[in-house]
Amino acid sequence: MEHLSIPRIELETFAAKEYKVPLLNVEHYPVHSGHFIVENRNDYPVKDYISPHRRKFYKIFHMTSGTGILTIGLHRYEMARHEIAFVHPDEIMSWQTTSEETGGHFCLIHPDFFGPDAEHVLQLLRQFPYFQADQAVIQLEDRQSLVIDNCFATMLSEERGDAEDKKQAIVLQLQLVLLESKRAGKNSIQKPVSENYGYIYRFLSLLESSFRVQAPDDSVKLKTAAEFADQLHVHPNYLNALIKNHTGKTLREHIQDRLLHEAKSLLVQTDWDINKISDGLGFSGQAAFTAFFRKKVNVSPSLFRKNSSLANQPILQNIA
Repeated sequence: MEHLSIPRIELETFAAKEYKVPLLNVEHYPVHSGHFIVENRNDYPVKDYISPHRRKFYKIFHMTSGTGILTIGLHRYEMARHEIAFVHPDEIMSWQTTSEETGGHFCLIHPDFFGPDAEHVLQLLRQFPYFQADQAVIQLEDRQSLVIDNCFATMLSEERGDAEDKKQAIVLQLQLVLLESKRAGKNSIQKPVSENYGYIYRFLSLLESSFRVQAPDDSVKLKTAAEFADQLHVHPNYLNALIKNHTGKTLREHIQDRLLHEAKSLLVQTDWDINKISDGLGFSGQAAFTAFFRKKVNVSPSLFRKNSSLANQPILQNIA
């Protein structure tokens, strides 16, 4: 892995330069949820949060009122009414609310939602230019914003209904959202992120890449705070202080949270033997893995796998 040229900064210097921001809770998407989710933002008051990549969901959200700061990768946007944002599954994103109003809608779309009969729409998503982090937010005219708001309202109604062809209706409305956004074609101005956010981004990116267990023979690459700090060329105390100040959790807590999330994902989304999962996650044996999992979730890995509804935590409002 290529080492980034990040300077070592003394804690006193860090404290003097640090600017205050609301805590960004690191939230992972539920490991077992529907392939298409659409909601009205009024029903889901959004907390300030940061979401690592590997969500597997494309996300589109449209604002009809309110303001907030959206960061995708290292691109920062100050969003307001009549704007729409597109977030690719591979991007780290964060949201900071800056107003009491939160009007609009959002949807989460898993690639498996489309299936063979709508593969062409999945290809549209994959090729859509605004899923690139430096083009992710589009300014809409009043008419275009109204059309898109109506599309979301229709998708919400169809998703809640029981019509046999509701998937077809949703896919058609989704295509109209893409079309109107592309017609608007006016990218919002992006601003640079702070230096401190850059550190957080790089840590989360490294954390995600280190915990990608995609085959039974894979294994976790980095496991300790010191290993992560070394990869980022910073002192462990400095990195720990920065992460704790911005997220409310220590490096060790984030590593354990990510380890637990990977364990849940593998238990729900694969049929691998639990002993194999234990090995891949770097535990000394299945007993150690079971003890860790039971301490965090209050059930054994095998029971969690049997009752996959337990995996739908944290709740959706934290990732809206």
